[in-house]
Amino acid sequence: MSTELASATSAPAPWLVRLGNTFFHHRNALFPVVFLLVAALSKPRLPWGSVRADRVVDALGLAIACTGQALRGLVIGLAYIRRGGKNRRIHADELVTDGFFAHSRNPLYLGNMLVYLGLFVVLDSLLGWLVGVPFFLLAYLAITAAEEDYLHRQFGEAYDGYHRGVPRFLPNWNGISATLAGMQFNWQRLVRKEYGSTFIWMTTALALVYWEAVRNRGVAASAGVLRVVLLLWVPVIVGYGTARYLKKNGRL
Repeated sequence: MSTELASATSAPAPWLVRLGNTFFHHRNALFPVVFLLVAALSKPRLPWGSVRADRVVDALGLAIACTGQALRGLVIGLAYIRRGGKNRRIHADELVTDGFFAHSRNPLYLGNMLVYLGLFVVLDSLLGWLVGVPFFLLAYLAITAAEEDYLHRQFGEAYDGYHRGVPRFLPNWNGISATLAGMQFNWQRLVRKEYGSTFIWMTTALALVYWEAVRNRGVAASAGVLRVVLLLWVPVIVGYGTARYLKKNGRL
């Protein structure tokens, strides 16, 4: 495991902590607006002028985003940690170090970054690569720095020891089988916590696939893409509706 992400124990730069606190406070409104603005102002590329290559890039982007969601699912199903903060400020009731957090200090943020990266791969625009990807990378690095500063002040040596021994993002897979075997997976918690955000990013991804096809080939030539997108959207809607029904009826 590279030492860069594993255990840098120096305090994060104050400006990065301040920026992270700002991003954390406004992220629920700011992040979707930034993404939609970048997408709206973008001109999607047609890789090598090939429709087939464009489909491969779209499939790659969806696979990256699904990997990020799968990571989030694994983390939340094994050991949930409050990442919503308190009064839109960074907050932690306890220092969670079990489940997947024994292998990565910030697996949820890594999952988020993979989801956004996947969406930008689907978009595949110059503005997305030059503005969108760097913005979200900086945002999550800053939020992570702000959380590290808070956890150090809140939990002291207990957090410092955890910080030194566990990578910041990229997981250390040693002992993962023992972690999985020693914990019960909570499917109900996973569905309850993730069904809304999963529906949003999947709907966004499918909309991007159709939108970029229209931008590159026109509406008439994209009729087949629209049919495929709508077909893929059906299970997304059904899954969302089912999860919402179960949650509202207290079954989750």
